[in-house]
Amino acid sequence: MKKILVTGALGQIGSELVMKLRELYGKDNVVATDIRKVENDVFGTGPFEILDVTDKQKFLKIARKYNVDTIMHLASLLSATAEEKPLLAWDINMGGLLNGLETARELDAQLFTPSSIGAFGPNTPKQDTPQDTLQRPTTMYGVNKVAGELLCDYYFNKFGVDTRGVRFPGLISYLTPPGGGTTDYAVDIYYHAIKNQSYTSYIDKGTYMDMMYMPDAIDAIIQLMEADGSKLIHRNAFNITAMSVAPEDFARAIQTHIPNFTLKYDVDPVRQAIADSWPNNIDVSAAKQEWGFQPKYDLTSITQDMLEKLGNSSVNKVS
Repeated sequence: MKKILVTGALGQIGSELVMKLRELYGKDNVVATDIRKVENDVFGTGPFEILDVTDKQKFLKIARKYNVDTIMHLASLLSATAEEKPLLAWDINMGGLLNGLETARELDAQLFTPSSIGAFGPNTPKQDTPQDTLQRPTTMYGVNKVAGELLCDYYFNKFGVDTRGVRFPGLISYLTPPGGGTTDYAVDIYYHAIKNQSYTSYIDKGTYMDMMYMPDAIDAIIQLMEADGSKLIHRNAFNITAMSVAPEDFARAIQTHIPNFTLKYDVDPVRQAIADSWPNNIDVSAAKQEWGFQPKYDLTSITQDMLEKLGNSSVNKVS
């Protein structure tokens, strides 16, 4: 990777990925794009372009302008939001990906795009979910992700586009507030712990889902993109995760730092149904074997870092 274009650069993943890439590859070599402009570090530390990823011509024009050799395509609507606006989700998630793939094909560039544990469905094995298994999701977001995995495989096999991707679990970050995902309670709970010493979870007790800390997610993207392509068997949808946790696990971890913290429940049936259709924990052996995936953070270290960072910042503005 020498010249990188990132779509969705102001989102949860993009805002941290851009800064890490600029640190590693040079600020002028990482072009951040998003549908909106916000005055922040991403906007102020290197090239930035306004891009609606459904605009094929502008996508290609910007990529050509900067002569990019790598596209990190992150722009999408997340799971809960996609259920509220399924047609918009299809247009953005699938139309945007297709435009990214066509741009990569035109420029002979690498393309990374994330899939998700949302690509699995209620009939998928819930324990130690295999890398290769039944995928019949019941959400628009999940349908988009499965279709995206297949589309990336197609562009690799048909056109030789160097496509790569992972199935992200829930991602936890202190830099970007929750943004419409089913697993976002795992971020929200830390904000409320600092501000209110209590949290009301929209996900029910005993609901286990895979999670990982954003620094591990960022490292995984870069490690995969720098890996020897000849050793990649699965290429576009590697299972990755750091831990399988339920809301009460977060509460216990927080209580070691904030003893008076309390957790209550007011279950959202829409997001609970999505969570129930996903695995409890997934098997990451393929990612470990093919490109050396190894997360560094567990629940204890994530909790300590989240509470320290949020406690020392002004981002904990929760009503």
